[in-house]
Amino acid sequence: MSSRAGNRLVEPIGRQVDAHSGEWAPLLRDWAASDAGRSLIHAVDARLAAGATIYPADVFRALALTPLSQVRVLILGQDPYHGPGQAEGLAFSVPAGQRLPPSLRNIVQELQRDLGLAVPLSGSLLDWARQGVLLLNTSLSVEEACPGSHAKLGWQVLTDKIVAAVADHPRPKVFMFWGAHAQAKAPLVLGSAAGARHLVLQCNHPSPLSATRAPLPFVGCGHFGRAHAFLSAAEPGLPAPDWRLDLPPAHCDEVRVDTER
Repeated sequence: MSSRAGNRLVEPIGRQVDAHSGEWAPLLRDWAASDAGRSLIHAVDARLAAGATIYPADVFRALALTPLSQVRVLILGQDPYHGPGQAEGLAFSVPAGQRLPPSLRNIVQELQRDLGLAVPLSGSLLDWARQGVLLLNTSLSVEEACPGSHAKLGWQVLTDKIVAAVADHPRPKVFMFWGAHAQAKAPLVLGSAAGARHLVLQCNHPSPLSATRAPLPFVGCGHFGRAHAFLSAAEPGLPAPDWRLDLPPAHCDEVRVDTER
């Protein structure tokens, strides 16, 4: 994943839909067969054919790692990281050994402030995904060095369906909507039949451009502690997700901080 080509999109999105198995497969296939789905797949395929470098390689990885019935927290961001080796199909996550983008660095600092966690040795959020934290972006693809480049291609139709499916599922959940793009989906939860059993948390995006701005700064939001308290009360027989991001000490020299995003 650290090579320039390792995390770029190669397999067409339509093929990724066909290959997807598990609980999300019916939703993905219904979307791909719709006018909106066909339009987006065609648009991304056209950009690939034109030679664009698109990230990530597996646009549906978050769904593969976190089945609908296992979702306990949904963290919603904007779009994938747009640099080589960064995006790995999980919102805000980068593979072990990659520099920590500024947004992720602010997340790490909030984890320290809110929960008193030690400085992590990796920016990978893979363990979160395996514990029922669905790490979703409002757009699931992006072109190299062009943040927001696929935001108007129609991904919102699919991600609306995903958020609505999570909201309609009866299990109590925490929704963390970070940034304006994410907050636009809050009505899908608050207006759902099961909305009253969920906890909806909203704040600015953790990007340095907005993390400390009023009225809802990310820094100091306390979302992780509030999620822990809510889930511990809602499902007392299950441990809340473990928010630590630790790796063995041998990997500590791999973590660097990227000041570009």
